[in-house]
Amino acid sequence: MEVTAARRAPVLRRIAPIAGGAAVVAGAVLVATNDPSAPGSHFPACAFHSATGLWCPGCGLTRGMHALLGGHLGTAMSSNLFTPLAAVAIVWLLVSWVRIAWDRPALRLPRQVERRLAVAGPAVVLAYGALRNIPLAPFRWLAP
Repeated sequence: MEVTAARRAPVLRRIAPIAGGAAVVAGAVLVATNDPSAPGSHFPACAFHSATGLWCPGCGLTRGMHALLGGHLGTAMSSNLFTPLAAVAIVWLLVSWVRIAWDRPALRLPRQVERRLAVAGPAVVLAYGALRNIPLAPFRWLAP
């Protein structure tokens, strides 16, 4: 008996977020078990930092995730202040994807919070990227 495309679509729709979750877990295991700042690390350098010498808002996230997965919140945040938020966002988006694939509503924040994040989020990320490159004492701690 031949399986039609219409019957395959729901199965693939449900398998995709599970495969994505498995990829996230595999990546987390890789980052947790291999120190990105160790000599000879196989993690790529930030292309923006390599090209400009400046820290982008994402610089230090891999080192931060390594520290966070090892249970070192302070070290994670010293690499990049957004490390815990990035981890929560990854889990949030993955859970939402699974819920949608299984015909459930996605996780949502209150509408007012979503609106404020849509405006303030990019502004905060850009400000963070600019401030961490100022070589004055009050801002040096923002660099990874």
